[in-house]
Amino acid sequence: MNSASMRTRAIISLLALLAAGCTGGYSFTGASIPPGAKTISVATFPNYASTVNPQLSQKLTDALTQMFSSQTSLDVTPGEGDLQVSGEITGYDTRASALSSSDEVSMNRLTVTVKVRFVNLKDPEADFEQSFSRYRDYAASRDFSSVESGLVEEIVAELCEDIFNKAVVNW
Repeated sequence: MNSASMRTRAIISLLALLAAGCTGGYSFTGASIPPGAKTISVATFPNYASTVNPQLSQKLTDALTQMFSSQTSLDVTPGEGDLQVSGEITGYDTRASALSSSDEVSMNRLTVTVKVRFVNLKDPEADFEQSFSRYRDYAASRDFSSVESGLVEEIVAELCEDIFNKAVVNW
């Protein structure tokens, strides 16, 4: 066997060993899934905010479930998964956020806050309990009911990204 052939075999063997050693769950989204984790459960987020948007609980739960399903190799399970996400909506508030030069409200802000508990049965050191909050401003001249749905969609997407990143992206 010549030296070029031996080098080629050595490189192939080394690559095979490296590939076999990469058993931790990494995805191209940056998610780092602990070895052995196969399932995730996302419990419904009840709404305990003083003002309740009746669709928010379902929208948040569905969006979070979809994010974990589409961006990881984990199977979503209705029971207790290897990774578990639960929590509640604790805030849904609209307040003035900016004044015009004549001291009139020019912008309002919708803020949504959720408290999240994350349990990782494969790596308990990764468990956390944390509040996440996101907001969107809108012109005070606009009727809140006409912009609410769009604001909620944007806020839910950002909250889900924050929760997902905290749970499985270890940057």
